[in-house]
Formats: sequence, structure tokens, C-alpha cells
Amino acid sequence: MPPVINVPFVLSVAGAFLASAVVAYTYVWPALRAMPRYGALRLLAAFHAFRFLGMNFLVAGFVSPALSSDFASNVGWGDLIAAVLALLSMAALSWRWSIAVPIVWVFNVWGTLDLLNAYYRGVKIGDPGLFGAGIYIPALYVPLLLVSHLLAFMILSRAGSAEKAS
Repeated sequence: MPPVINVPFVLSVAGAFLASAVVAYTYVWPALRAMPRYGALRLLAAFHAFRFLGMNFLVAGFVSPALSSDFASNVGWGDLIAAVLALLSMAALSWRWSIAVPIVWVFNVWGTLDLLNAYYRGVKIGDPGLFGAGIYIPALYVPLLLVSHLLAFMILSRAGSAEKAS
């Protein structure tokens, strides 16, 4: 039997995606476009440096004991890896390493796939109440993170095209 869809939670997540996209389009994207490429990418990576918060899914009492330990482990360790990649991206961009842009690509692809995987696995759980105190992560933080990944992909793609043209 498929999991029951929690309509208020789905509407909350959809609202967070919509608000994130509108704010990004209206305020963030114009500012990022005006910045140098490395600075814009570094700013977006900095936002992801806080993804270590996903490790809280492994903390007893933060989530329901009924939440799958496999799910919690997948979310926690995936987010920790994303946070480390974000910090590495920031360092590479700050110090102008020759491999800075490929590192950012790796971070951005990993981070996006990790978030989408967590949503996919979370839908299979069916009860967002099992997230306990962590409910704000998929309801607010993940939409913000996914929109920022989209902005980074736009900058990376645009910069690659401009470099090829010159």
C-alpha cells in the first residue's frame, strides 16, 4: 500500500519552494549576476556549509525512534559530505585553485542528488511526523538549498559558455 500523503506537509514544502524561488529570482539572482563568478559561487557554497545540521537525524531524541535508522544515516552522512564539499569549494574558490570550478561542480551535483534522494526516501516513509524536531529541515531548509543549487548550476553553465566563446 502506498504511503498516505500528508497534505499540510506537502503544501508547506511547496510553499517553501515557491517562496524560495520568488525571493531568489527577485533579490538573489540579480545580485549574484552582478558579482564575479568565483565570489557568487563561494557565497552559494557558504550557505551549504551548514548542512552538517543533517547529522542531527542521527541524534537520539531529535527524530522519532520509529524513524528508519537507514534513512537517518543516509540523510545525516549525505549532508555531512555535502557540507565538507561546500567548505572545500569555498577554499578552492577563495584560493583560486585551478580545479576550483570542477570541485564546485562535484559539490553541486552531489548536494543536489543528496537532497533529491532524501526527499524520495522521505516520501516512502510516509509520515513526516517521524522527523520530530527535524521537520523544519525538509519543510524549509531543503527548498532553500535546492534553489541555491539551481542558481549555482546557472552560474556554472553560464560561465562555461562564456569561457568557450572567448
